[in-house]
Amino acid sequence: MKASRLAATGAIAGATVLVLSSPAFAHVTVSPEGTAAKGGYAVIDFKVPNERDDASTTKVEVNFPTDHPLASVMPQAIDGWSVKITKSTLDKPVELEGEKITQAVTKVTWTADGKGIAPGYFEKFPVSVGALPTNTDELTFKALQTYSNKEVVRWIEVQQKGQEEPDNPAPVLELSAADSSDGHGASGSDSDATASPASPAASTDDSGSTSSAAASADDSDTTARVLGVVGIVVGVAGLAYGVLAGRRRSNA
Repeated sequence: MKASRLAATGAIAGATVLVLSSPAFAHVTVSPEGTAAKGGYAVIDFKVPNERDDASTTKVEVNFPTDHPLASVMPQAIDGWSVKITKSTLDKPVELEGEKITQAVTKVTWTADGKGIAPGYFEKFPVSVGALPTNTDELTFKALQTYSNKEVVRWIEVQQKGQEEPDNPAPVLELSAADSSDGHGASGSDSDATASPASPAASTDDSGSTSSAAASADDSDTTARVLGVVGIVVGVAGLAYGVLAGRRRSNA
């Protein structure tokens, strides 16, 4: 009886946890492919799950922040979806990368050409964006999800510090610290890789260390060869001695 009660209690607790946590998996979210460093460029994915059992998701609208506008917004083409980019005039022009920006992308809309996102499935909508702002730690994208039954779910609620997560939170992109790249995805490793093939140039012996290492390697190789030959000679001599000793004993 105790075992059955414990099993039943565990099952109920597990079901409760699943019910309480399931909405978190149904949110429309945004995350970078790799990193989203301040001042750089990144590809970000808007993940849209279908949380209805009797309808498909047929349209996704993502509103881009106007307080931190992005000069470059390029959606990736997705089979079965058409995309529309909306630009708007900014209330206050901003300077990005030395240029004065008066217009920016304020919305990207994906519309399904067919059935869209079926129940039990999700879709990712990748977008290349940049340059990411340097004066904030996150970007908020308010999204609208439209179903085939005309229902619209508004993922527009902004998370407030110290409060519980809202029912329909807006997707938030966390920005990492600025790196030492040129801001277009190139890192210092590229220059290192370019410099590394300069091993032939290292033979110019600016400090003499390269030539010393090469000479040391040659000496080691010669010593190894000499020791190998000596070992072979000693081995053959020992074998011959053993054969002769055996013959002497048999003759005796």
